[in-house]
Amino acid sequence: MQIIKEFKEFAMRGNVLDMAVGIIIGASFGKIINSLVNDVIMPPIGMLLGSVDFSDLAITLQDKTAEAEAVALKYGAFINTVLDFVIVAFAIFMLIKQVNRFKKKEPEAEPMTKECPKCCTAIPIKATRCPNCTSELLLEQASPQAVIG
Repeated sequence: MQIIKEFKEFAMRGNVLDMAVGIIIGASFGKIINSLVNDVIMPPIGMLLGSVDFSDLAITLQDKTAEAEAVALKYGAFINTVLDFVIVAFAIFMLIKQVNRFKKKEPEAEPMTKECPKCCTAIPIKATRCPNCTSELLLEQASPQAVIG
């Protein structure tokens, strides 16, 4: 019974459910892209190339015989598949680009050190005296070249 409980906890975690939703939507998106390539993009390209149906393009290596099917390199179907991939990859790229654009940018960390104006050594930002050259410093004397540390 313990293993069933562990499996249930695993399956109900947020990441697993998000992944499942992503796979289902991705499969549907793949069908839409496949239809876009085969039914919308390739027919005009085939028409421009002299009424060529890309899915029928193939090089026959062995003709059909009574005992065996024909052996062919179906490079037209491969072209359609490559075009499918390029469109899906571009769509994912654009989606990730937009998601990254809307993510909150982390503010830059406040500098932890400043530079001593006398000896150019990094010292704590709140220091009033440099530990190296013993120069007296003002609290507001933070150098514009503060070092993040």
